Amino acid sequence: MIPKFDAYKKRFNIQSDDEIKPGLDSIKAALQKIGNPEKSLRIIHVAGTNGKGSTIAFMENVLKEQGFSTGVFSSPALVDVHDQIRSNGLPITTEEMDKSFERMKKAGLSGMLTDFELLTVAAFVTFERIRPDYVLLECGMGGLLDSTNVVTPLVSVITSIALDHVGFLGDDLGKIAGHKAGIIKKGVPVVVGPLPNEAYTIIKSKILETTSEIYRYGEEFLMDNHHFSSSEFHIDLPDRKMKGPHQAVNASVAIEALLQAGISLDNENIRKGIAEASLPYRFQEISPGVYVDGAHNPAAAKMLVETIRTELPGEKVDFVIGMLNTKDIKATLDELIPVAASFTFVSFPHPQAAKAIDLMASCQYSRKRMTNSDDDTILLIGEEGSKKIVAGSLYLVSGLLN
Repeated sequence: MIPKFDAYKKRFNIQSDDEIKPGLDSIKAALQKIGNPEKSLRIIHVAGTNGKGSTIAFMENVLKEQGFSTGVFSSPALVDVHDQIRSNGLPITTEEMDKSFERMKKAGLSGMLTDFELLTVAAFVTFERIRPDYVLLECGMGGLLDSTNVVTPLVSVITSIALDHVGFLGDDLGKIAGHKAGIIKKGVPVVVGPLPNEAYTIIKSKILETTSEIYRYGEEFLMDNHHFSSSEFHIDLPDRKMKGPHQAVNASVAIEALLQAGISLDNENIRKGIAEASLPYRFQEISPGVYVDGAHNPAAAKMLVETIRTELPGEKVDFVIGMLNTKDIKATLDELIPVAASFTFVSFPHPQAAKAIDLMASCQYSRKRMTNSDDDTILLIGEEGSKKIVAGSLYLVSGLLN
């Protein structure tokens, strides 16, 4: 479900399938039919279970400070389809999307693709037309069979590997790592975040096949107390708007990726870009004592707990949780319990949203209740002397705020 996407399909009479169908044959055929717009772009390709959006936000802001123009393709939509294709930090306009759909219609792409594949083509067509200096391309799911994996980038980035989308990617870290490793291309440098050894072994074997160079967080580069260091580059960084220990890691991955892409950067532009970077719904305080965070799987929940302990030391928080039924609900909730004062569970409008009663049944904590997501005045208002965090799904969070 991509908000407002069907309106373009209807207006231009382009058919596409709303199912997920991993594989590259269809999109390769469609891109060839429309002139392979992706081949004209300078791309940084980003995969990972968590941290993709934050890493891209850091890179986007550093590039902006350096004076470069950027294009970003990301998932899911925060408000609607327009913010999945961004130009210089802003969602593309209806006029720009119209131009891309007009070209796809003339190329005869109707009926060839899934929704996400069609949107991926729209992104490539848009970026070919507006010509950003760099395109930051986020995998939708996995890597190997993801529709974005038709490019030869300047650098491939794998931010993290944990269990998620197990129905499509596999039920252990090795299988998931195999999908993420699929974005590695021959001779293209690879920057990876802190990966479990089981996952790193798979990545390393792919590196040997492709004769690429790998740069691993904790080995070739590191962030230590606001100091980024690699073999050839060192810089002290100020405090960041994006809080939490995991954001320090994402910032360092972003810096290393830009360096390995061969982009010339000024130290002051790096400092300002990292400090001022922001991304909606990542431990974002929307009113006094009320935060929203898109933690939607066990690994992301663990990072949220680390952030709470760092930014709100010693405090317990009231969680408001809505999740998709495709996620590991119990394991995610278990991660949050050590810092929880209470849980409030909500259903929300999405075809895959878990019911509040099922969420509550999965929670092994005594202070829990259900409510209705339509009553956002209650969900988004804090109580004096306590902290509240709305989390679990970006679809819930964005729906409440927009």
